[in-house]
Amino acid sequence: MSQPLKIAVAGALGRMGQAVAAMVQADAGLSLTARFDRPGAEGAGLVSQDEALALAEVVIDFTTPAASVALAQAVAARGGPALVIGSTGLDADQAAAIDKAGAKVAIVRAGNFSLGVNMLMGLVEQAARALPAADYDIEIFEAHHSRKVDAPSGTALMLGEAAARGRGVELAKVAKRGRDGITGARRTGDIGFASLRGGDIIGEHAVIFAAQEEILTLSHSARDRGLFARGALAAARWAAGKPPGAYDMRDVLGFTERR
Repeated sequence: MSQPLKIAVAGALGRMGQAVAAMVQADAGLSLTARFDRPGAEGAGLVSQDEALALAEVVIDFTTPAASVALAQAVAARGGPALVIGSTGLDADQAAAIDKAGAKVAIVRAGNFSLGVNMLMGLVEQAARALPAADYDIEIFEAHHSRKVDAPSGTALMLGEAAARGRGVELAKVAKRGRDGITGARRTGDIGFASLRGGDIIGEHAVIFAAQEEILTLSHSARDRGLFARGALAAARWAAGKPPGAYDMRDVLGFTERR
């Protein structure tokens, strides 16, 4: 019988960190070998980052952009363990730094670990490819709990990237991330974003293709944070023993082919 996969959880005191740790402990095929949080954090059973990296085969990280970059660099410097990153709100430089670390270790980074959301991304890309920009405006709506600190959400940006790929454009050149005041008419080809924050909303996302004659809406609703933890564990199992690389959930789910 094979030994359980050794998992360490970063950001162990956070809501997602707690959810991941609980799910690891409930799975006989996994072993929660370490829990750690920011330096100076106090809590039963917490260890230092260095101790956690020495004990684990895969680290699962739902923290902050800066903390994730530092963790990725630390993992790369020592040549392991593999890393699964679910932090959102990374800027281009931070994402590039994590991808660079992927040259030394396997890193799975995703703005959302839900199977449904990743299926939605594929549908959005196909729809954007098929529906001409001259006739169909794309707007992305997302809603989350009041404590979320970044907007648009990482998932909304993933959906925007999928739409941009479908249209063969760079998202940065067509994204409209906020409207206020006298903005003028909507520019053809823009991909708009709108965000709502309130209560304990787990995650709502909708991509709207609006034409003069019809509106097509593709959407996803998260009902339980456990779905993100389950996806992260699937990514951890997949990443264990993989060669160095910057991966995402499309790789985990077999939606992409790498040579």
